[in-house]
Amino acid sequence: MGAWNGVYEIGGTKAIKVPNIDVPISAVDADAQDVIALGPDGSWLRRNDQWITIDFNWSKNIRDVTIADDGTLWVATWMGLYRLDKNGLRRYFEPEDVISGAIYDIGIAPDGRVWAGSWGGITVMENGACVNQIDAEQGLPNWQVRSITFAPDGTMWAGTALGVARYRSGDSAWSARNNGSDWSLRFSKRWLVSDDVRDVAFDSKGNAWVATAGGVSAIKRRMMTLEDKADHYMEILLARHVREPWLVEKCLFPSEEDNSTWIQPDDDNDGEYTNLYLMMECLRYAVTKNPQAKENAIKAYEAMEFLQTVTGTDGFFARSVVPVGEAPMADRNRVYTPQEVAERRITDPRWKYVEKRWRKSADGKWWWKGDTSSDEFNGHLMGYYWFHKLVADEEMKKRVVQHIDNILMHVINNDYALTDPIDGKATCWGVWTPEKLMNDPDWVVEAPINTFELVTFLRFGHFMTGKEIYNTEFERLVKKYDIINAHMKRPRAHRRSERSHIDDGMITEMGQLLMDTEPNDEYKKIYMEGITWAYRMVENDQNPWFNFGYGMLGGQNFHLEDSVEFLRDHPLDLRQWELDSSKRDDVKLVRTPMQDPLQIDRMLPASERGIMRWDKNPWDYISGDYGRTGRSESSGVAWLLPYWMGRYAGYISAPESEH
Repeated sequence: MGAWNGVYEIGGTKAIKVPNIDVPISAVDADAQDVIALGPDGSWLRRNDQWITIDFNWSKNIRDVTIADDGTLWVATWMGLYRLDKNGLRRYFEPEDVISGAIYDIGIAPDGRVWAGSWGGITVMENGACVNQIDAEQGLPNWQVRSITFAPDGTMWAGTALGVARYRSGDSAWSARNNGSDWSLRFSKRWLVSDDVRDVAFDSKGNAWVATAGGVSAIKRRMMTLEDKADHYMEILLARHVREPWLVEKCLFPSEEDNSTWIQPDDDNDGEYTNLYLMMECLRYAVTKNPQAKENAIKAYEAMEFLQTVTGTDGFFARSVVPVGEAPMADRNRVYTPQEVAERRITDPRWKYVEKRWRKSADGKWWWKGDTSSDEFNGHLMGYYWFHKLVADEEMKKRVVQHIDNILMHVINNDYALTDPIDGKATCWGVWTPEKLMNDPDWVVEAPINTFELVTFLRFGHFMTGKEIYNTEFERLVKKYDIINAHMKRPRAHRRSERSHIDDGMITEMGQLLMDTEPNDEYKKIYMEGITWAYRMVENDQNPWFNFGYGMLGGQNFHLEDSVEFLRDHPLDLRQWELDSSKRDDVKLVRTPMQDPLQIDRMLPASERGIMRWDKNPWDYISGDYGRTGRSESSGVAWLLPYWMGRYAGYISAPESEH
């Protein structure tokens, strides 16, 4: 070991200093015969247990030394790369020889080629000549390469100023796992205590030990089936992500360093997110007949019923509930000044200020949250459909049908709007009033997706209840507003300034309901044209939920392999670490597919993105949970739902034949 004051031999638990070397040592290496130690004040060679001074005319600004298998000595300095063999000493410094003259580290590949990491990229040498220079154009994620180490399987690990960049060429499975790239990156606190990496070493099991400016991290490989992975996520979900009365969403840790204690905050969309979980449990039960899945699905459905009954209304349902005695966390009640109201009205004339978002239930036991939105509505219908189809017994089916009828008739009876019981007016986003969707210029952006929802819930309502009013209303709106031809072929806003992944999620939620309940084949062709048009805008998102949802409708080219690769590569850690890809050299920042925020120009593998729900933009250059990185943990439903969709649809095989 080279230290500030000489060379040490380490055996067992002791470090013994080599006599007569009392100067800083910056580089040490050894082969079967020799040990070499270099520093700014001299160089030494140990041969036959004797340390001797050596003197060669290389730069004293030494960063690394490596003895190749053929005995060639390679020295990395800040003034070039040196090669010492039987023909003498040669320096590589010119641009055609090395990508940068400031060399950090040297690694010998299994094929004998020399890889030199530098302040500017990587140089590859073969037979004493440069054969490749690697920078961001060739996929290197960061230009400061501090170390080069080859893993037992031949993968090159480069320690950089932005984590560990790994390289493997000619391996189709590796390339598929990394979205077509020979490179992958391990950075952020998901993987490392610090992105400032100094060196990498491997133990006998192939585990990577990464020395960073903040300490040492271990990256270990763990083999499992996809169902093993599903079990892992379910254990996390049931331990930390279910709160009374069986709502499922994220949790928060007081500290990123400790996950032994947590809190379960309420969320604006608890109802929708719990219905995604409800659908997942229904599919899991259909595939496995696991009684726990059935029991969990019933609990989640009953919680959704409670979101309606707690309001004491005919069909209006709450966004969320919190037991009295626990302070709500999201969107607390507040008072708006006249100036605040005026400012918001100028920027959004449709904005509705709601000072009393949280209300107390009649029995005084619950706070419930109003101002329910259209995405909540869609999530509820989706969950009820799958629960009725796959889990509910005959008595429960009657309950589900009555519950669906209550909330749909509430909308119809209130001029096609979710109507808040406090003021008797439509909520800000729960509006499907045909006159607004067809003729109000301030609703032009939402008109396509809301029309898609309106058509869906009328067809779904008749299918589930058999009540003729749903057919009558559908035919009336078709005749009066031509709602099928108006928006169903293009069911969402699509210009960059209007794009929203929330709309994509709502189409995925409602598409199955619409296609399964529409009796008119000509209408179904129109719907499928619109769904396909919308899907083609998100098919490159590597989103297994969108992909499998489209496939289950009979859609072609739904990117099965990309979806399964996402499920394979997705991290086991569900904490929402912030990953800032603007620091990478191998991506560019662009204004597409959305106008805002800044986005990256290529889709990164799941292991290099933040944990997210699918209502967010996966192209965003910053992913994860902004501002409280590592303290927020996802429920895992964003992975579990598409996994069980894949199993249910037969896209993913049973565990015994998974890879």
